Amino acid sequence: MGTAYTPGLTVSANTLILKTRRLPIKGEVLVHEGDTVQPDTVVARALLPGILQTVRVAQLLGIEPKQIHSVLKVKEGDTVEKDQVIAETKGFLGLFRGVCKSPVQGTVELISDVTGHVGVRQPPTVIDVSAYVQGRVVKVLPQEGAVVETQGALIQGIFGVGGERRGVLRILVQSPDEALTARHIPDDVAGQVLVGGASIEAEAIQRAAERGAVGIVAGGIRDTDLVRYLGRDIGVAITGSEEIPLSIILTEGFGVIPVANRTFRLLKSLEGKIASINGATQIRAGVIRPEIIVPLEDPSHLPESPPARESQTLEVGSPIRVIREPYFGRLGTVLELPPELVEIESGTRARVLKAQLDDGTIAVVPRANVEIIVEE
Repeated sequence: MGTAYTPGLTVSANTLILKTRRLPIKGEVLVHEGDTVQPDTVVARALLPGILQTVRVAQLLGIEPKQIHSVLKVKEGDTVEKDQVIAETKGFLGLFRGVCKSPVQGTVELISDVTGHVGVRQPPTVIDVSAYVQGRVVKVLPQEGAVVETQGALIQGIFGVGGERRGVLRILVQSPDEALTARHIPDDVAGQVLVGGASIEAEAIQRAAERGAVGIVAGGIRDTDLVRYLGRDIGVAITGSEEIPLSIILTEGFGVIPVANRTFRLLKSLEGKIASINGATQIRAGVIRPEIIVPLEDPSHLPESPPARESQTLEVGSPIRVIREPYFGRLGTVLELPPELVEIESGTRARVLKAQLDDGTIAVVPRANVEIIVEE
């Protein structure tokens, strides 16, 4: 039997969305505040230095390190190709010449007459970060990236796998309680985000992937089908970096669970529109939800700097969701907020709260392990 976690996830037809787009290392920001961007607009770029390959020239040619300059055919700063001759000895009477080749393509970065080595740096790896959504740049993060603002539909899921992708939404089932099977998948799904109902069968995922779909959205999935698709078991701590051809987003949980009616109606109203999706999920402090974003078609019509949503305050009576075990996914209401620090199972002292969970259980959990549910 599946367990649904839908209540509390954002399902909104029109909301303000801010996406921080950040490089993993320092680089160059390519946009300015106020710029209108498309999902594939590169907002920041960094160059990850290539590996330095050491060529033991003196040892390979059987010469003294200090003789290296007399046999080199390159100098520091030169670009070389793989297998290009970088050093050569004349040999005896032109015979038995010694040849040393570059093992990689790159740039000669160092020549040492102490060790007799030549260092060839491989080309850098270009790291681009795109805007991901259509919108407007509202903040530049120097050397790091930018914050992109958009207005549109946002649907959050409870769990997902696979990274960021973009495609046209297409509904393949008649009702939110209909399972998505292989027979539902037509041939012309390349570049599309497919929407199913209560579950996704492994054969449906395989067929969709083979035909070029970029994502699947459904209420639930049997864990055995997910493992079959991934080829391995997966934890629920953090996902999104899997090397898979399409991303999967579950709106309700694991098992056979119909998509919530409100969510299904919204997805149906968005059919044919281009969606940005991300299956990345983090179930711990700093929760990351898998998401489906469909911006307004004309980003120039975004309101000018709408006020940010007021921060939410945890108080008695607040509806909450627990985001860590042993009560992961459980809903409840705050009963008490003790001011003193309490020792928890890990041995550390933290602020806690007492909550009544959805089944009547009274639980004491660290405040960092809950999120406040906001009605959209």
